[in-house]
Amino acid sequence: MRMDFIIRLLRYLFYRIVVRLVVLIVLGLNVRHRERLPRKGPAIVVANHNSHLDTMVLITLLPAGLLSRIQPVAAADYFLATPQKAWLALNIIGILPLKRQREKPDEDLLAPCYAALEAGQVLIFFPEGSRGQPEELAAFKGGIAKLAARFPEIPVTPVLLHGLGKALPKGEKLLVPFFCDVFVGEALYGAEDRRDFMHRLESSMSALSQEGNFPSWS
Repeated sequence: MRMDFIIRLLRYLFYRIVVRLVVLIVLGLNVRHRERLPRKGPAIVVANHNSHLDTMVLITLLPAGLLSRIQPVAAADYFLATPQKAWLALNIIGILPLKRQREKPDEDLLAPCYAALEAGQVLIFFPEGSRGQPEELAAFKGGIAKLAARFPEIPVTPVLLHGLGKALPKGEKLLVPFFCDVFVGEALYGAEDRRDFMHRLESSMSALSQEGNFPSWS
């Protein structure tokens, strides 16, 4: 019981002090439509992915009272590669690890997401799969549409992140001060037609990009 308390305290201090200071002081973050972010679970936050900072920023923007319920969906093979890395990822960052490859033909790789949503968690989901090049939006994979179809009553909130890929791009360890923007879209809800959901999600992300008047994704 004491160890659980210590871990919760460490996670709170990490996000509410360390990460928050970086976000507010080093990055110069500008957030639009923050009120659209979920205030309770279950919920899914969907964002583009260019940097390890993406997860940190999104968790910092969500209500502090939700911290124990927030789980970024992440690749198990990467974040659980060593015992030290696994402890940090699971206990401090708070990831929900997913396997990238099936061990059995009928295995559903999204099963941990189903259980988390049924338990009232707030998932952070990156439908591109892995981090891409700075400010380049890769094609979305269909897993998010499958999740939304299974839980049509759960809001899926699209978020466009801009500039974080420049502040800490993939493969870099040195944080560069950079002005970053976050645009939060209206919540979407799933339906049986997964193609329609993907179209609505992609359209929402495109509209958020246009709202920021950024250069076209290349």
